[in-house]
Amino acid sequence: MSRIRVPLSEVKLTKEDFVSDQIVKWCPGCGGHAILKAVETAFPETGFRKENFAFISGIGCSSRFPYYINTYGIHGIHGRANSIASGVKIANTGLSVWITTGDGDSMAIGGNHFIHTIRRNIDVNILLFNNQIYGLTKGQYSPTTPKGQITRTSPYGTIEHPFNPAGLVMGAMGTFFARVLDSNVKMMTEVVRESAKHDGTAVVEILQNCIIFADKAFSYLTDKEQKDDFQIHLKHGEPMLFGKNNSKGIVLRDNRLQIIKVGENKQDDKNILIHDQYDTDPGIHRMLGFMRPPEMPRAFGVIRAARFDTYDHLMEDQIDNAKKRSAIKCVDDLLNSGETFEVN
Repeated sequence: MSRIRVPLSEVKLTKEDFVSDQIVKWCPGCGGHAILKAVETAFPETGFRKENFAFISGIGCSSRFPYYINTYGIHGIHGRANSIASGVKIANTGLSVWITTGDGDSMAIGGNHFIHTIRRNIDVNILLFNNQIYGLTKGQYSPTTPKGQITRTSPYGTIEHPFNPAGLVMGAMGTFFARVLDSNVKMMTEVVRESAKHDGTAVVEILQNCIIFADKAFSYLTDKEQKDDFQIHLKHGEPMLFGKNNSKGIVLRDNRLQIIKVGENKQDDKNILIHDQYDTDPGIHRMLGFMRPPEMPRAFGVIRAARFDTYDHLMEDQIDNAKKRSAIKCVDDLLNSGETFEVN
């Protein structure tokens, strides 16, 4: 059961309430502009008070975000945004805490902080800008750069196996994982809103185009001729259909996800999976997170939104129980407890 304690606004907020007066210094054409627009649009729809939003960032192009959104925020140090945000949330559970970070910031130098924030299930929201490159520092390969990619630091092609953020989140016992394309502002807005509603660590992977150092990295997904076959948009309670006119479906066969053609076999049609984002078992969610073209479509939308206890609420419960059991209720009780002596 959700225990989100962010106070609701008594006045109706609009997108303009969250627009910063600062100059946005991302490159023209950067996917960050679309992400910012989606966040500005989604925040008023949460109903939360404006003064209860806080943005925490590390270092990187994504981490300029606190300057570009009209909320409270902290521009932290490389890889440490998740740690700072954890402290901010635990100290004040009435805040809606958001982390803007990149594939290098959170999955390389900040990898440990990233996975343990997820494991603890602290009620924070992580917007992971995944452009598969280090953009701010001029084009080195990152933990998500595809194997074989030529970059400034891999002139013959990187030989490292890249992280799959979905797999990393599921492996760290993550309770919420969503994936969106920066070019789909409508879906981004919906997913940001869903993230805000989730009680626990919510990770949103945003496939973001870096127009300078990794341009068209996701063009295989957005190409008009094949995007219908290479994308599946998941919605809770609806069948997993994709392709032109929803001509294809996803079934579970031999413990693996497989594609079937709708209408060819009545039994296959009956076995098309219905998306359950709230399933506590991560098995299907993990398989959905690992799907990728050309064998399978890439899954977009909220893949997982399971409900589990959060670290911050459990910590509050421990403190409350300790207070109830303790004979010491104030500083005077403490000073006058145990053995005392008088000095004449």
